[in-house]
Amino acid sequence: MGEFGDRLGWADLPPAVHDWARHVLGEPVVEAVSQPGGFSPGSADRVRTDGGSRAFVKAVGPHPNPDSAGLHRREAEVLRSLAADGLDVAPALLAVLDEDGWVAVMTEVVDGRHPHAPWTTDELAAALDALGEVAQHPAPRSWPELPTELAEPFDCWARVVEAPPAGLDPWLAARLPELHELSLRTLARLSGDAVVHTDVRADNLLVEPGGRVRVVDWPWASRGAAWFDATSLLVDVRAVGELDPTRHLPALAALGATTEDVLGGVAGLCGYLVDAARRPPAPGLPTLRAFQRSRGEAAVRLVQELWDGTGS
Repeated sequence: MGEFGDRLGWADLPPAVHDWARHVLGEPVVEAVSQPGGFSPGSADRVRTDGGSRAFVKAVGPHPNPDSAGLHRREAEVLRSLAADGLDVAPALLAVLDEDGWVAVMTEVVDGRHPHAPWTTDELAAALDALGEVAQHPAPRSWPELPTELAEPFDCWARVVEAPPAGLDPWLAARLPELHELSLRTLARLSGDAVVHTDVRADNLLVEPGGRVRVVDWPWASRGAAWFDATSLLVDVRAVGELDPTRHLPALAALGATTEDVLGGVAGLCGYLVDAARRPPAPGLPTLRAFQRSRGEAAVRLVQELWDGTGS
């Protein structure tokens, strides 16, 4: 199981999903390779037919997590919008099944791997380039606004102030009111018209053989500040190695972020992660809290580094 959750395998899916895939691809699937990463209790497979047709298929049913099917539906809508806008950083949507509580999404196969852990300088630069390309595209006006989506997460410092978790880092404990105020102030800065993935981390990125990075898993897409995705990625970079993500701040500045924007964005994520890690396990997502704990610890370190760098 490891850091991410257990997945259903292709063989675990109902016959309706197999029949749908056969219909879309023109012949039965003869090989399915489950893909690592993510927390969905559903399947995630690279599939191949005997004739060589290939696709990526993710499918989920109504149990054990009732929200997962809705996320698959939302991702399909997002991928349609991105394709219509010509954004090929995201995978192309091929087909969608929504039947008897099961939702399956089929996309092109992205021939790539997740970034190395720890991150390398070249792969981080390529990931930031990909996020910069995403941010150049305007999001549909109907998409959720990023400040609204993050209003509750960025207010989590209030719960930490009210009931500090056991073992709270002393550096944080001494600055809780300031971090809360900074996070709320930054929330207003998250407004914008750019496409925002909103959940960027290494397992949602694929490095192609030529070095280009593609961005996958889009159910949380929103409309907001062009620099937010790149800012949130810095937490993932800090979590899995010693590469100094602060050296890449010029790339964030090119997207319109001030130094305080980056600090405030990381601070808001930090408060959410510190608070979320102590919550009860989420249904069907047994490893989510451990992941949030590890990213929260990384966010604490990154907030400290950025705080010192800004002289706050």
